Order: sequence, then structure tokens, then C-alpha cells
Amino acid sequence: MAEFSSVDEQLDRALRSQAARAGVSVDVYVQRAVAERLLRDLQTSDDPESAELVDVLSRIDFGAEAGGLARTGLHPVLDDPARLKVLRDTGLLDSEPEPSYDRIVTMAVEALGVEAAAISLVDDHRQFFKAVLGLPEGVRETTLDRSVCRYAVSLGEPLVVEDARTDPVLHDHPAVTDGTLVSYAGVPLIDPTGHAVGTLCVWDTKPRQWSTGHVQILDDLAHVVSDRVFAAN
Repeated sequence: MAEFSSVDEQLDRALRSQAARAGVSVDVYVQRAVAERLLRDLQTSDDPESAELVDVLSRIDFGAEAGGLARTGLHPVLDDPARLKVLRDTGLLDSEPEPSYDRIVTMAVEALGVEAAAISLVDDHRQFFKAVLGLPEGVRETTLDRSVCRYAVSLGEPLVVEDARTDPVLHDHPAVTDGTLVSYAGVPLIDPTGHAVGTLCVWDTKPRQWSTGHVQILDDLAHVVSDRVFAAN
């Protein structure tokens, strides 16, 4: 049973990784894969009733948006006025550090055995750290181009990267090329209306194999953060 559990975890990591690289959610990635396979099977079928469906599927460019969200589709999400209002209504942008948030970041570092963690808030031009551990003292924000969390915010789903140096989207990211991070895992902080305002994220300067257990721990802690962030809104 342990062997099957290990395979399941590897498949889950691979699925999440490939979906993130394509810039789509896991559900969309799976739907596209199924549609592509269905098209191939129908094309070799002798069933005349399949012809119309084959014609429809053949006109769909399944790869048209692959990478689109990760590269060019970020800003429609990040610039969304409704999302930005939710973010600003939290009152956390440019706020002072708070022990309750600092403790959660420390818990993430200790639980996952990573070098760094942060509670990040991503607006339309920068990334602000409500709490951070593992960066030089006094660093509370970065420009948007240095944010990896923006990808998780745009996807609205956890983003897991084992080695960003070999990732087709992130390999030339400034935070990767300067050695700030190699591996990354981030879970978006989502309000009750579905808007992601930031992440609880962890990263390391060496490759990491993130298990489903790691992601679950991060997800649980992210829910604690979200409950606190949106409690008064």
C-alpha cells in the first residue's frame, strides 16, 4: 500500500506541476487532456456519428492558452477592480507586522523544513509581505516582476514548483536567476467571493519534492490566514 501511496503522490505532484506550467487550473488541464485523447480516438473510429464531433474538436486549439495565464494572462486577474477592492478592504497593505501572522509564517518554515516563508499580498504593481521569514531584515515588499506569488493569485489555486530553474515559465524569473529561490509552494488567500488577494508561500534555495502532505499543511495554514484576513470584511 505504501508503494501505491508514493505513486499517487508523484502523480499528483506531476499533475499540479504540468498544469501550473501550462498556466491553467488542474481541472482545465485534465479537461484538455481528455478532449485531446477523445479526438485522437474518434479520428480512428468507424462510427459515422462521430464525424460531427470530430469536426468540432478539430477546430479547437487546445494549446492556444497554454502558458497564456502564466505569461500574458496575469494582468486581467491582477488588475481586476473587484479583486483590488477586496485586497484594499483588508486594511493590511502597508500595515505593521503582527505577532499572529508572524507565528503562522514561523510554523510554515518549521513544519515544512524550508528556508523561507511569507504571507504575501499582491496588488496590481507590487507584492507586500504582511509577514516574512528568510529575507533580509526590513524587506517588506518587492516589485511585481519579482513576485512568484502572482502566478498562484492569477490561477486561484496552489502553485507547486520543485525546481524553478528547469521550469519553462519560471526559469528566467528574476528571483530564480539571482538565486533567491529554486523551489516554491504557494496557496492563494481567497475571500468568500472567490477573489485571491495573496498567498501563504514557502520557498527554498534548493530543489524540493513537495508531497501531498506538504501541500495539505500549507493549505491548512493558508485557511487559518484567510479566516483571520477576511474575518472583519
